[in-house]
Amino acid sequence: MTLAGLLRLTERLPVAEGLTAESLAYSTLLAGPEFAAWRARSPRRPVPSHPEPVLLSREGSLLRVTLNRPQRHNAFSRDVRDGLVEALDLARLDPTITEVELSGKGPSFCSGGDLDEFGTTPDAATAHLIRVRQSAGHAVHRAAGRIRARVHGACIGAGIEVPAFAGRVEATPEACFQLPELRMGLVPGAGGTVSVTRRVGRWRTAYLVLSGAPIDVRTALEWGLVDACEAR
Repeated sequence: MTLAGLLRLTERLPVAEGLTAESLAYSTLLAGPEFAAWRARSPRRPVPSHPEPVLLSREGSLLRVTLNRPQRHNAFSRDVRDGLVEALDLARLDPTITEVELSGKGPSFCSGGDLDEFGTTPDAATAHLIRVRQSAGHAVHRAAGRIRARVHGACIGAGIEVPAFAGRVEATPEACFQLPELRMGLVPGAGGTVSVTRRVGRWRTAYLVLSGAPIDVRTALEWGLVDACEAR
């Protein structure tokens, strides 16, 4: 019910307002019994730190931004999110950067949010505030015309929600895409109800979330979730 109502809003709201609506819905569900039941079944493990969760390199006017937690399939941790937001703020503020390439090291572009961090914010209100202020999806959207996302392997949850804001998304032939949040009692929370909906429409977004089923590159191309299929 929350998803259906949310998609009706995010389909027509401006991006910033849509992200706020999504965050409010997500934070509400974080305090719900379905998420609590999933968290009880999924004990947290220690989250290993990484000294450089996001790598930056520059060649002339091109800024390369690379997710760098390959041992965790680039799971979208707080450190990855903050590093990505900082990198895109740099691109937004530096007019000499005319192109940004977003990619990931290792076997997957991004396996979604780091499950061991889910529900660790002290309360739902604080979670909402952080999600809105540190939205990687919004950061990508603000510089979308200059951003080319190159995705591969598993692109799960945030792994497609965030790059879907980019002006161009290129996927390798073996890439697959999935929005599995419902099984945790949640809805997409990294911007997917805004970004994916704008690419594939409300009904296909609802299918991806309600079924939790992965789709391959061929389907993603047909739907418009990605713009091209290219070898890595």
